[in-house]
Amino acid sequence: MKKFVLSKVDQAQVNYSISYRDLLNEAQLEAVMHKSGPALVVAGAGTGKTRTLVYRVARLVESGIDPPEILLLTFTRRASQEMLQRASQILDERCKRIEGGTFHHYCSKLLHIYASVIGYPDNFTIMDVSDAMDAVQMVRSRSGFAGNKQRFPKKSTLFSIFSTSVNKQKSVQEVIEDQYPQFISQSGAIEKIFDEYRIYKEANFVMDFDDLLVKTRDLLSENEDVRLKIASKNRHVLVDEYQDTNLLQTELIKLFSSVHKNVMAVGDDAQSIYSFRGADHKNMLRFPSEFEGTSVIKLEENFRSTQRILDVANRVLEEAKEKFEKKLFTNNAEGDLPGLVKAANMNDQSRFITQMIFNLREQGRELNDIAVLFRNGRDSFDLEVMLNQKNIPYIKYGGQKFTEAAHVKDVLAHLRVLLNPKDTISWNRVLMLIDGIGPKTAEDLFIWGQGSAGNPYSPHSAPHASEKYLLQLKALSTLFQKLKKLDGSVTEQLREVVEYYSVFCKKRFDDHPKRMKDLETFVDISGKFISLEKLIEEVALDPIEATAIETEASQKDEPPLILSTIHSAKGLEWRTVFLIQCLDGILPSGYAIEDEEQMDEEVRLLYVAVTRAKEQLFLTYPALFQSRYGDYFSNPSRFIKDISEKLLEPWLLVEEPEQEKLESGNKNNTKALNA
Repeated sequence: MKKFVLSKVDQAQVNYSISYRDLLNEAQLEAVMHKSGPALVVAGAGTGKTRTLVYRVARLVESGIDPPEILLLTFTRRASQEMLQRASQILDERCKRIEGGTFHHYCSKLLHIYASVIGYPDNFTIMDVSDAMDAVQMVRSRSGFAGNKQRFPKKSTLFSIFSTSVNKQKSVQEVIEDQYPQFISQSGAIEKIFDEYRIYKEANFVMDFDDLLVKTRDLLSENEDVRLKIASKNRHVLVDEYQDTNLLQTELIKLFSSVHKNVMAVGDDAQSIYSFRGADHKNMLRFPSEFEGTSVIKLEENFRSTQRILDVANRVLEEAKEKFEKKLFTNNAEGDLPGLVKAANMNDQSRFITQMIFNLREQGRELNDIAVLFRNGRDSFDLEVMLNQKNIPYIKYGGQKFTEAAHVKDVLAHLRVLLNPKDTISWNRVLMLIDGIGPKTAEDLFIWGQGSAGNPYSPHSAPHASEKYLLQLKALSTLFQKLKKLDGSVTEQLREVVEYYSVFCKKRFDDHPKRMKDLETFVDISGKFISLEKLIEEVALDPIEATAIETEASQKDEPPLILSTIHSAKGLEWRTVFLIQCLDGILPSGYAIEDEEQMDEEVRLLYVAVTRAKEQLFLTYPALFQSRYGDYFSNPSRFIKDISEKLLEPWLLVEEPEQEKLESGNKNNTKALNA
């Protein structure tokens, strides 16, 4: 046999069509042109992280790498799609052939391909968090451990314990001892429920989000041929937002890249704010030791904010104990000093913000160029009342997702059981919509449907079906017959379910017209899904935002002001940002004060909020805080109270009639409040 040796492509001799050196700064260029081996790109806020990844993708393709051999992992499907779209625009359509998506999407794809290897059918279904909690509750109820003798964890707590155990690679016992010591005496019962929950999922061919990661890791770890096949294909692995990964995802990255070992992780340890989802910012700090021979590249030139805003951000970050050292700088204008606004109470805080919004609007600023950020959704309630009084349109982010709403989950449950008749939780939801059917009857009908004599899609045929709900069961059976005939038409199947469900919607909800409008919109946008399986999977892995649905059809007014939690604002930017309720006990949270690691995350949360602002930044707080437990004098956040006035300028709010008395001799900014 003759051999022919293929020489490697010399990157220095590649004739690139893109002038990378002219389009990127030195640090970005270093990342984009990195040759091989692991690299960690520490990208400060606003330093062009996405731009760097986009050009990295284009450069790899230009270098001759076959696009499907590049794996781009992001934390939202939208992020990967936008990156590949941008790469295609600066290079060509080849970039769209890159393997891109979230960890969960990619793992789901692999598990569907290799389902038989792990003992699952390829039509297994994925439970979202809400469905997973319902499954935990069902196992909890059957266990007999919950009762009146002593407090037992609720389903949400149990699910959190189980998910933390998986993502942090700790035993259930360790998680309880670390985070839920009040339940130590019941740890044996909790572990038993965890085991039963796992058995339930395997018996019913369903997986929760954590299973997608665990089973993919096990698939690759335990099947050498599968690992080699997948890792050989992944010549380059790019990971976005690496600060939001957990230990399990690090294991997966090692497996995905185990042949070629070309991994580039991009992120900002200072923006790791999702520990409640299992993210571990130390993952990023450990990267150089986890991946031998790592090149560390720092992006510190900020293209978003003025230098004075960055000075505050750099000062805030000094409070963090564990971090990569970096200092943001910019060539942008110096800009106005950020303001520290002390209001007498929450009402004055809201008055200040609404008046400033009116002033900015009169200066030509669009409302959607302005954002009000806060720690918790409830922190904006007082402001929302005043915005409504002043007729200022706004949109709020950080609440419930569209696909988490009860009416949408009811509709989706019908489609889920059509795909997987073993999905107990979805069957319970479908059957208990019917008058007269409770948990016990629903379970009996499900068991009959799974038996040799039963048919899950003809529940009216069950011998124990009562006359009082027989007609409704017949209607349900008829619905499933229609859905099967419409196989292949996602929109028509969804439309049939919505029409069937409309009767239940009117009975269950006082605001049923709005909910039906939601469902009609859902039908309208369902055409983008190529199959029912894809629709179910996509809305589970990448839920639709409630606000996106509501605003899409109603552009009757000017683009609205943005209200958002800090967590939901990550990755976004506005010309003017107000951060409200900057109080000790809120930012940082009172729950974090005794824990050094949590306090570090609170610092990072403030850093994320500050770096959303491009031109103007206001940090506000009320001296008197009103809550349902009463009013009390508050303290400004410990993270900002010692910041020099040279960086953060105090603003004084005064009532309009008193303004003249205070004008002379006062060096601080003053802002007159009218009614």
